[in-house]
This record gives sequence, C-alpha cells and structure tokens, in this order.
Amino acid sequence: MFLALKELKHSKLRYVLVIFIMTLIVWLVLFVSGLANGLAKENASAIEQDSATHFVVQDETENRLARSAITDKQLEEVKAEYGEKATPLQVNTATIVPKNSKQKTDVTYFGIDKKQFMAPVVTEGTALKDLTGNEVVVDDKMKADNFKLGSRFTDERSGVVYTIKGFTTGQAYSHTPVVYMNGSAFDEMIPKTKHTIGKYSAIVLNITDKEAEKGNFKGLTIVTQKDIVENIPGYSAEQGSLTMMIVFLIVIATFVLAAFFYVITIQKMSQFGVLKALGATNAYLSRSLLSQILVLAIISIVISILLTLGVASILPSGMPFAMTPMMITGISAIFIVVSVLGSLLSLYRVFKVDPIEAIGGSN
Repeated sequence: MFLALKELKHSKLRYVLVIFIMTLIVWLVLFVSGLANGLAKENASAIEQDSATHFVVQDETENRLARSAITDKQLEEVKAEYGEKATPLQVNTATIVPKNSKQKTDVTYFGIDKKQFMAPVVTEGTALKDLTGNEVVVDDKMKADNFKLGSRFTDERSGVVYTIKGFTTGQAYSHTPVVYMNGSAFDEMIPKTKHTIGKYSAIVLNITDKEAEKGNFKGLTIVTQKDIVENIPGYSAEQGSLTMMIVFLIVIATFVLAAFFYVITIQKMSQFGVLKALGATNAYLSRSLLSQILVLAIISIVISILLTLGVASILPSGMPFAMTPMMITGISAIFIVVSVLGSLLSLYRVFKVDPIEAIGGSN
C-alpha cells in the first residue's frame, strides 16, 4: 500500500486522467440503471406491493390483466379457499378531463375493496376506506397536471364525474398514474350488461407459494406477482433493452480499464525490474498494483455516486429516475470486481518481468 500511495502522489496527472475516465463510465452505468429502475416503477409500482404475492387470472390470457375477466361466482370460489387473503381487482386504462378544462390526462383505474390490503397508503387527504360514492385517491404525480384535493374530473368514455379526496405516492401502472376507487364507483363507470363475461381483472392474493399450490379453480390460473409485472405491455422489452445496455457498458469498462492499467504497467517495467533486483517479490508487487487499482476504483465510484445523486436532485419531477441503496451498492461492487479483472493482464506482466532485461532495456 505504501508503494502504491507514493506512486499515486508522484504521478498525479496520469492517475487523475484514469479516475476521470473511470468516473464517467461508472456515472453512466449508475444513471442508466436509475432510469431503468425508474421506468420499471412507472410501469408496475402499483402491482409491486409486498401484500400482493400472487394473482388469480383467467386461463389463456398470457398473465395480462387487460385480457382477464373473472366472474362473481369465480370470486366466491377463490374467497371460499383463501378468505380475507383474497381481494378482487378491477383495472381499466382511460382518459380523464378536469372540470372546467380541456386538458386530458391518461390514467389507470384500480377498483378495489377499500377495506382490504390493496388499499394504498394515503400521504395527503382522506384514506380510501373512509370515502363514499365517487370519491377517489390518486397518485401525487397528477399534481403536475394541476389536480389537487377537491378537484373533480370526468371519465371521457362514460361521463362519470369523480372527486379527488386523497393522494398517495409511487403508484403507477403502465406509465400512467393510478386512480384508486371502491368497486361500486368502478362499476358505475363500466356498468354490467348481459354481454359482460366477468367484471374483475384479477383476484389479488396475500399467500405463500405453498398455499398457492393448493389452489385449483376451473378456468383460472394462480400466478406470481413477477409473472404479472413481466407481462405488462412493453415492460420486458423496455427492461431488456436497458439491461443489455448496462451489461455492454460493464463489458466495455472491463476492456477500457484493462487497457489503461496495462499501458501504465508497461511504462513502469523498468521500475518493477529494479524493485525485483532489490528483492521485491511478485506477491509484494502484486499487492502494490492491486492496492493502487482499488484506491482508484473507490475514488471513482464515490465521485460517480455523488454526481448521480446530485443530478437526480435536479431532474424534472416527471422523469422516471429511481436509485436505491441496494442498487448503488451492487453497481459499486461490480465495478470493484471489474477493476480487479482489468488488472489481471497487468499482473501477468509483473510476474513475467525479468530484472536484468527490464534494467538493461531501460538503458
């Protein structure tokens, strides 16, 4: 470590450039990862609740809520098996228009039992369980469209008017804010007719995998929360593209860092030769090189994290960006491993250096 720090201090400009390049790469990966996570939350945060472990959907619907239709009779069968651990969910994507305005907003309606576990946590206003009639709780991103407590809006298709009585946060589905309402308010928007097959999109379960295996209902399938999320239209393609981009960035970073460290090692071959001639072992030189690389990697990662958090704080509220401590820790660990992998070629050159050739070559 002593030798590594002395060299870093002696060749400041060289290693500042290395830190600059590493910082840019890590920053880019952190930023793209934040966007990927933000987009994932915009697509499925209303579904990704700890209490919603499994979903009952209609057979042969590819696990898509928009294609599933469950009847009252089927709901009763599921409730007979799971009791209060089962609650119905009605989903409908629509366009709303505020009263006294022509501005349109796309939303997703969630019709739920207001007293059961799918009810959202209200951050402002009245809880869903205390609402009556056509009163609703909406995601707070709708505030950006000038919605506030007491605002009234009209469902464009049905003409039904709803009143906002509460706000929740982080509740989105398919890149639209979620509007929570009681099942009766949902039914008023989409009244049942003689042609209606089933009014529920799914039945949400709060059960274990073992309990899910016991469920066997005709015409219905029990799937996991992950199955539902991955089959939200566009989710898998969107996340797959961003994940592939992140993987390529990490692979490119490995080769770039390997090239940087290798060139720097080649420039120091005569120094390594002198140190070996003076009795320095391969193990000592390897520890010195690895210590140097780890110091550079840690400095770059810390700067990148600070830059990412700084940029995140000034991003527009509408931009889907979300970082978590686990994500930051994971990416940081990956880049430390990548830095070590990038040094392997340099370590090989250090092992193979011959003191006599290195010293003679410098002359």
